Amino acid sequence: MTNRPDADITGATAAHARLLATIRDLADGDVGRPSLLPGWTVGHVLTHLARNADSHVRMLGAAAEGDSVAQYDGGRPARGAGIAAGAHRPAGELVDDVRSSSARLERLWDSLPDDTWDGHGFNADGDRWLCAHLPFHRWREVEVHLVDLGMGPTWANWPDEYVARELPRALATVPDRVAGADLRRHLTAWLLDRAPPPDPLVIGGWEERPGQYGR
Repeated sequence: MTNRPDADITGATAAHARLLATIRDLADGDVGRPSLLPGWTVGHVLTHLARNADSHVRMLGAAAEGDSVAQYDGGRPARGAGIAAGAHRPAGELVDDVRSSSARLERLWDSLPDDTWDGHGFNADGDRWLCAHLPFHRWREVEVHLVDLGMGPTWANWPDEYVARELPRALATVPDRVAGADLRRHLTAWLLDRAPPPDPLVIGGWEERPGQYGR
């Protein structure tokens, strides 16, 4: 029996196709436009998506050889430098980079021996990531950043299959993102149908759980 995550690979591959359809007509004037991510342009987001794909190839390729490596050679500083260096390229170069890096990852998914999925790598925060979970992490990156591009697709366009996989994981982070025992108690009572919803309900950003999501 294999741990190959076929459903996640299918979801991520379909997300790649939607991403490429969205940026197909990207113009040079779009590259420097602000994305929905503070401080990042469209060029930053697309460069990140390309380098993220390469980071998955790096981890999975090493696992296929029986090794475990970090997602980015040089860690977060190298990740940031790579994004900054590639963010201002012409539109055609950015699109080609996203297309080719996504295709490399898809080819690797298709060719990996079954036992590779039992291996692991280390994400940008140094947390251990099972290879069998990597296609879902990639799926998440593409779905979320496709919205961040601000080029049409929104969270309302997320596929039902993605939401079904993501929502339980996102909800599991809530206890660590709710500050104060009283609010946690009120939230618990509401979920048990013993109190009205907390007002206001303040939940910290998911960046407070970097190991859960990685970059």
